[in-house]
Amino acid sequence: MDMTTRWLTPGEQRAWRAYLAATLLVEDAIDRQLQQDAGMPHLYYSILANLSEVPEQQLRMTDLAERTKITRSRLTYAVTRLEKDGLVRRENCRWDKRGSVAVLTDEGRAVLERSAPGHVETVRNSLFAHLSAEQVEQLEAICTGVARALEADGTRPAADEVPWRRRSTPPSSCS
Repeated sequence: MDMTTRWLTPGEQRAWRAYLAATLLVEDAIDRQLQQDAGMPHLYYSILANLSEVPEQQLRMTDLAERTKITRSRLTYAVTRLEKDGLVRRENCRWDKRGSVAVLTDEGRAVLERSAPGHVETVRNSLFAHLSAEQVEQLEAICTGVARALEADGTRPAADEVPWRRRSTPPSSCS
């Protein structure tokens, strides 16, 4: 055993395990609902939702990968599947032909609109129904604080080391 390692305290260990159990169970509930209602996993729904929230309902693939926090290769695979289903289409980037843009189709918007009520209900029932209003505020504060700290303290990789930000082309690229 390494004597320089700062092991988790018993309380930290319990909190860590509770966090893991809760996040895995919530994610499983969401995935099951989305598979049943929309025939897709949560990641695919998240891609559609992110596209629906931006002007012109389109994003550069690199920006979409960053928003969903997945690698570009994983995003490419997911978007290819969504394209086959007619929910998304890829277009060349207007300002750089080497890159591509993911665009939400009318069919994709319709699937999102049909599955959103069940998704929201599942999120509410699997997470928020078990929390008081004060706990919801605490959860937001905790998650926001952790995210900000990881982005600011150097434990998060540099921009060019983050998988969804890696580029094989110059930064002006759309890919």
